[in-house]
Amino acid sequence: MEEILLNKSNKNIAKWLYLGVFMLMIQILLGGITRLTESGLSITEWNPITGALPPLNAAQWQIEFDKYKGTDQFRYINANFSLSDFKSIFFWEWFHRTWARLMGIVFLVGFFYFLIKKQFKADMIIPLIILFLLGMIQGAIGWIMVESGLMPEKLFVGHIQLATHFMTALVLLCYTLWFAMRISITEKMKTINKPLKRITILIICLLFFQLIYGAFMAGLHAAVAAPTWPQINGQWVPDVMNGLSPSWKNLIDNKITVQFIHRGIAYTLLIIVLIWWAKARKFKGSSLFNKTKFIPVALIFLQVILGILTVTLSPYRNNLVWFGVAHQLVAILFLMSILFMLFIIISNKSRNRYT
Repeated sequence: MEEILLNKSNKNIAKWLYLGVFMLMIQILLGGITRLTESGLSITEWNPITGALPPLNAAQWQIEFDKYKGTDQFRYINANFSLSDFKSIFFWEWFHRTWARLMGIVFLVGFFYFLIKKQFKADMIIPLIILFLLGMIQGAIGWIMVESGLMPEKLFVGHIQLATHFMTALVLLCYTLWFAMRISITEKMKTINKPLKRITILIICLLFFQLIYGAFMAGLHAAVAAPTWPQINGQWVPDVMNGLSPSWKNLIDNKITVQFIHRGIAYTLLIIVLIWWAKARKFKGSSLFNKTKFIPVALIFLQVILGILTVTLSPYRNNLVWFGVAHQLVAILFLMSILFMLFIIISNKSRNRYT
């Protein structure tokens, strides 16, 4: 994407894109609630238009409930569900899909409005097309994910499919945020520090794998398998980490191994972010950098605390759902803060000196 000069039209487009970022955050959180409440298979069909309305009478509710009764999840897990129980899980999946439809409407309305007003610049067209395609791909992956749980002998949505859906949602979120920042943040707001930028890129690379394993944790409900801290069920290195065969399956299917890796990357990220902070606090960059450089380190500490609480409190009531969603929210905010820092820390030596 080429750099786009800031003007009134760009400000309006940036506001539209930031609205999209906010809506994507809500959608990802709704996805987390849907998974942790095991609501994803409550709607067994994908009807983009007619599915926008929920059942409106008792007969329609019974039809949807009967469809759900045909899933193995109902047969083997929720056979004791009443219609009221079904309605509670139906709501989250329906809301998740409805919010996705609303995002599509907001995108299309904004797109055609700015198009008619001729406010789009030529170099915005390709990024907008990519944005649209990413949204389409995300919707398709979402349905493939649901179908993975509707197969015979499947009780839940596959955690690999869940992780794919989650990561593509984050790619869409980051792309939209980056596009908005290209429009709304001027060169004067940026700073220059090549070493700091390298560490920021390293954090993003580690965070990529951490987010994948976070999705594995949610998909496998791995927190409940070891609700202890700092050790994992009384061991620093659990002896059941190599219990599956072939051994590579432990990396993606063994709940204890997944939790061990997730914790390990978290501790590594914490250390690297502290190193980042030690360098950032000594560096006097732009006003925007100086005002915001504390955000990543504050968020990483909050994230570690929430992670510990999510694991240790997971067996009790609905703690796994609500602490898990809070943990996911802070992860998204941390990702966005690091992406923001990457954007404003440029490394063009010709503009200024860096330390």
